[in-house]
Amino acid sequence: KNPQQPAAQRKIEKENPPQQHRKNNPFALLAPPVCVRSTQRGAGAHRHRHPPVSDPMAFMRSHSNASSGMGVAPNIRETFVELQMKKAFRYVIFKIEEKQKQVVVEKTGATTESYDDFLASLPENDCRYALYDFDFVTGENVQKSKIFFIAWSPSTSRIRAKMLYSTSKDRIKHELDGFHYEIQATDPSEVDIEVLRERAH
Repeated sequence: KNPQQPAAQRKIEKENPPQQHRKNNPFALLAPPVCVRSTQRGAGAHRHRHPPVSDPMAFMRSHSNASSGMGVAPNIRETFVELQMKKAFRYVIFKIEEKQKQVVVEKTGATTESYDDFLASLPENDCRYALYDFDFVTGENVQKSKIFFIAWSPSTSRIRAKMLYSTSKDRIKHELDGFHYEIQATDPSEVDIEVLRERAH
């Protein structure tokens, strides 16, 4: 032992003897090897890599659009005013056009159309936004109407579609300022007419 060698280092060498001692001792081969984290980047080194992306820029743009939301078509506010003030429509369906990178009016329903007609306009496996002008009679026999904003996001729709519609919702709601109630629905039972009637009263 080297008397000038620090005690801490002598302890380490005692617990982990030099490799030549193991080499000269045939019984050392039976002992379990010391687990050491290797920093060597040779052929035997373990490497964790992500799968290659064929077009990194397209990958980034795709996820950026989904997380940042879409714009809104110029006629959306005008269409809302026609439903709200002029009673020109019973309902309006909005969809996201990814190529245009904005929310657009997909369909308007005439005032003569029923609530079932409106529900039939919501796709079974895709997301949409919608406005519905709900007429009802109060307990005092007074005719009233309330405008519902519906965020339709069925559980069977694509994950990317759910992300797009979720991140763009606040933007379109800003343009539709003036509706009375909001409903977020993932299946038809959550937009049943009784749900609207209960909220309106």
